[in-house]
Amino acid sequence: MPSLQQFDVSFMEDRQVTSNPRLDLLGLINGFQITQAIHVASVLRVADHLKDGARRVDELAVLTKSHADSLYRLLRALAAVGVFHEDEGRAFALTPKGECLRTDSAASIGAWAEVVGTPYYWQAWGHLLHSVQTGENAFRSLNGQDVWQFRAEHPEHGATFDRAMTEHSRASAEAVIRAYDFSSFGHVVDVGGGQGLLLSAILRAHPHVRGTLFDQANVVTRARAVLTEGGVVERCDIVGGSFFEAVPGDGDAYVMRMVVHDWEDDEALAILKVCRRAMGQTAKLLLIERLVAPPNEMPATKFSDLNMLVSPGGRERTREEFSDLLARSGFALTAVLPAGLHNVIEARPL
Repeated sequence: MPSLQQFDVSFMEDRQVTSNPRLDLLGLINGFQITQAIHVASVLRVADHLKDGARRVDELAVLTKSHADSLYRLLRALAAVGVFHEDEGRAFALTPKGECLRTDSAASIGAWAEVVGTPYYWQAWGHLLHSVQTGENAFRSLNGQDVWQFRAEHPEHGATFDRAMTEHSRASAEAVIRAYDFSSFGHVVDVGGGQGLLLSAILRAHPHVRGTLFDQANVVTRARAVLTEGGVVERCDIVGGSFFEAVPGDGDAYVMRMVVHDWEDDEALAILKVCRRAMGQTAKLLLIERLVAPPNEMPATKFSDLNMLVSPGGRERTREEFSDLLARSGFALTAVLPAGLHNVIEARPL
């Protein structure tokens, strides 16, 4: 879930305002408008059309198959919050924020903008009240199936989500490699590794290491291109399956990036126990996860936790909650290393 960051909400008024609690709250209340506007700009690939320089809105309207005046209204609003820059003559250019919507950007988060603005995602958040009052997962209650089944049955949404997860992995992979030394391992198994971006980065950094990418069959079928682009496909096995049933053996390290947070404790325990059965006594388990901060700090993780409540059905956890979860599944937590926005949580088999 995209975080509700502090931002200048003076665009909601015709005058500059500093530290006005009412207007600050109004900016948060109306944050959904910005979310949806960025979603539309990403779907239309506006940033891709601006990568070579500014364009007039009438030209952009032709390129994006849009209504020119309505597109102008969208882009001027986004320019007012710094996503684009409006020049004379209804022309628009990219800003550093807007660059992050380009599909070819190393810092791209455009696919995530596309995910969060789609009706299936949006509607689950619309049922947050139901989840808060009942404790039930909003998506499952609304759709009669969990979000993973939905995406499997709607491959177009699944493909966009997988692309968004690859974007997130690209942003965090270097931080993970800087934070944790993988050089002592000979075989790294990435469980729930999506299209393999993180594993590719680990293998590139350590040429002696071989890898196994493991995820659902319909997900890993799209991984070969990522591993080939990284130049590591010859050192990596691609295996499809369910981590509720079995995971590949013979690994020195088992990595799970943002997997455990997708599940409530019973399911998370089941996944961890499957991993434990596959691991030798000297292997390491490495969870790449956020940690819930003390009260009144780090809103991004706490809103991500609400996203788990309404969509995947999991939760974000504190260090103590991870320690307990690991102990119940046959592991001892041995280290927590900050890695950018996430942490590398290291555990060993008991």
